Amino acid sequence: MGSVSFLTLCFRSSICISIFSLAMAATPRKAIDVPFQKNYKPSWAEHHIKYINGGKEVHLTLDKSSGTGFQSKGSYLFGHFSMQIKMVPGDSAGTVTAFYLSSQNSEHDEIDFEFLGNKTGEPYIVQTNVFTGGKGDREQRIYLWFDPTKEYHSYAVLWNMYQIVFFVDDTPIRVFKNSKDLGVKFPFDQPMKIYSSLWNADDWATQGGRVKTDWSKAPFLASYRGFHIDGCEASVTAKLCATQGKKWWDQKVFRDLDGRQYRKLAWVRKKYTIDNYCTDRKRFAKMAPECVRDRDV
Repeated sequence: MGSVSFLTLCFRSSICISIFSLAMAATPRKAIDVPFQKNYKPSWAEHHIKYINGGKEVHLTLDKSSGTGFQSKGSYLFGHFSMQIKMVPGDSAGTVTAFYLSSQNSEHDEIDFEFLGNKTGEPYIVQTNVFTGGKGDREQRIYLWFDPTKEYHSYAVLWNMYQIVFFVDDTPIRVFKNSKDLGVKFPFDQPMKIYSSLWNADDWATQGGRVKTDWSKAPFLASYRGFHIDGCEASVTAKLCATQGKKWWDQKVFRDLDGRQYRKLAWVRKKYTIDNYCTDRKRFAKMAPECVRDRDV
C-alpha cells in the first residue's frame, strides 16, 4: 500500500463512505430559507413588524407602547423547527426575544428558547425550558459563546417520540429525553404552534429584575430570517400524527445524539452553563429523575 493514506483508500471504498455517512447521520437536515408568509402570520401588534425584501427578513420592534409577535399558521406533532435570529443590539436589558413551541390547552406542552437581554458589553443569556402536562420548572441558562447581535445565527428544535434537542447553530445545548419509564411526562399527543415575540420583561429578565429597561434606547429591534418548518402538520384535536414513523426525524439515528454531539453538549455544560434546575438545591431538594439520562449533571 506504500504511502497511500487511509483517507484515500476510504474514499475508494463504498463501505467506508457508508461509515462516514453514519457518523454524520444524527445531524438534522439543513434548514430551507423561506419567506415569512409561507409558514407564519402576525399574532399581535402587527404594526411593530416590518417586512424586508418581500418577507425574506422580518424586524420586530419593542417600544414603551408595545412589543410584538408572530405564530405559525399550522400546528405540528414532531419535526424540525428553526429560526435565524439577530438579537437586540446594544443595551438590551429587560428585553426578551422568544422562540418557542406551545400547545393550546390548560395542561399545555411547551418547548422554549428565551434570549435575555443585558447591559452593553455583557453576554446574552439563553434560557431553555420544557413544559409537559402543564408542568415546567425545568429552566436552564447558558451564556452564548459569540455575540448574537452582530450577525444571524440559527436556533432550532428537533422533536420526536424519543427526544427533544435544542440546537444553537449545529451545537446541541440541551436534550430532553422521553423518560416516561421514570414517571416523567413527555410531549407526544398535543400539536403545537411555533411562536416568536419581542417583549419587555424587566421584572425578571436581567439580573432577576434588578436591571430595568432603559426606554431612552427604544425602539429595540430583533431581526429574523429563515422561517423553516419541517414538521408533521396536525389538527389541534389530533392525538397522533398521521405520518408518525415515516419522516426522517423518526428514524433510528435521530433517537439519540451521536458521540460528536454529546461531546459538544458536554463542552456547553462545562464552559457556559450558569443555571441548571438539575443542580439547584435551593429550589428543588431532590434532583429530577430525568437529569442523569439527559446528561444535565
